[in-house]
Amino acid sequence: MAEVEQGTEKKSSKMMMMIVALVVLLAGGGGAYYFMFMGDEAAVEEGAEATKENEAEPEEEEVEGVDTALTYFEMDKPFVVNFPKSSGISLLQISIALSVEGVTAVELLNKHQPMIRNNFLMLMSGQIPQDLKTEEGKEKLIELMHEEVDKVMKKMGAKNKVQDVFFTSFVMQ
Repeated sequence: MAEVEQGTEKKSSKMMMMIVALVVLLAGGGGAYYFMFMGDEAAVEEGAEATKENEAEPEEEEVEGVDTALTYFEMDKPFVVNFPKSSGISLLQISIALSVEGVTAVELLNKHQPMIRNNFLMLMSGQIPQDLKTEEGKEKLIELMHEEVDKVMKKMGAKNKVQDVFFTSFVMQ
């Protein structure tokens, strides 16, 4: 008879552990659901109030639905150029981001990125490595890149909305 009581105690103990684990799991899931879905309602309501306040004062950038917001377009991969060994600098690696006017300009840049990348690589490989060590040389390269984007956009029949070219990484070895 002692064996039967021990067996039921073990079973009831296991059952109790399973029930406690199930309750904890459900409570955790309910809390996660609340924070993921219900917590956003407060943010949405705050956003709606802010939108109502902004509707009273239209911003200068929003002129008849024209896409003029400043956006950044980061080129996918860094540009890598090898220089002759006689130049003292054998490798140039640059990552580039462009500031553009509007989302449609980003779409155009993305569409024509292969041609822009090609032209940038050709432009970089034609540079004198020692000139790129100076700030003036880097600024000149930025200016040439801006002109290159302008040429590509004109060639493709699009308006160039690139405001500026930025080096997000610049490595010379």
